[in-house]
Amino acid sequence: MSQHEITSSIELLDDRGHLVEEGWARRPLWRYDRLRIKAPWYRIKEWDYYCVLSQRRGYGIALTISDLGYVGLSSVVWLDFNARTFQPMDSISMMTRGRLGFAPSSARGDLHFSDKKMSICYTIGNGERRLIADCPAFDQGRGLKCDIHLAQDSQAESMNIATSWKENRRAFYYNQKINCMPAQGEVVIGGERFVFEPHDSFGVLDWGRGYWTYKNRWFWGSASGLHEGVPLGWNLGYGFSDRSSASENMVFYNGKAHKLEEIEFHIDPSNYLAPWAITSSDGRFEMTFEPVLNRHSDFKVLMLSSRQNQLFGYYSGKIVLDDGRTLQVDRMLGLAEDVLNAW
Repeated sequence: MSQHEITSSIELLDDRGHLVEEGWARRPLWRYDRLRIKAPWYRIKEWDYYCVLSQRRGYGIALTISDLGYVGLSSVVWLDFNARTFQPMDSISMMTRGRLGFAPSSARGDLHFSDKKMSICYTIGNGERRLIADCPAFDQGRGLKCDIHLAQDSQAESMNIATSWKENRRAFYYNQKINCMPAQGEVVIGGERFVFEPHDSFGVLDWGRGYWTYKNRWFWGSASGLHEGVPLGWNLGYGFSDRSSASENMVFYNGKAHKLEEIEFHIDPSNYLAPWAITSSDGRFEMTFEPVLNRHSDFKVLMLSSRQNQLFGYYSGKIVLDDGRTLQVDRMLGLAEDVLNAW
């Protein structure tokens, strides 16, 4: 496949609402302006999703604030990999229509969501991202509070992609994934404290803006940790939009991105908890993924529906870097998902 790298800052959309230049980048070089989108309000999608996992302690938390036009979906999910359980708390806001206040850049702009069920706050500054949440009704009234700081190295590279759909070139997907952010903080459920420490806990940001076609299925995989003391992570993704200009498959080693070609997840859809094989067209990413937990969900609201199988588990296998070095990975905690959305 062609791998077109963007290397200088450009506008995301032209005056007709088409992507100015499709491809991938090591930094968020496209300038997003919601007003340039040539689409009805219900087709515009914006979201900020964070997932923080403790490699050694076996737990994690996922936070979402999203605006899908028809509705806003916000959630806090506690993940316990030792017990193989997850506890979600979700909130739906009707007819949000872009009013939740999403920033045009991942590098700035705080984001807040609050209703009777929960509050979630993301703040950015001083080289870190702070995640704060308060869910008094969580787990039948035990309550959940979250306060986690993610350190972000300003020099570290990230995954950035802008692609369109073959059937509608005005429809686009602009996405950044930031891996390997060391986490410091805690989650308190009831009176029980769960600590996140930078030597074994890492966060990932999935930051997305776009004008989507109605029905899509995608595959995503991500992990962040240490390999012999050096930060190592990856982002895998396909099935969503026309990827002929670039894939979003990257390995991050010591802050530098190593670009991969095509990835394929080999899944038994009748048993998502069975081991997955993950292979690459260039032979540089060959892994087994052993799920321990399926954060499965099905929902339907008005014209919106989603079937999600988000698996958490352990990656083992080999990675070949750009310079030919091979890294052997042994049970790195991460996620892999198969999602079908109509929204």
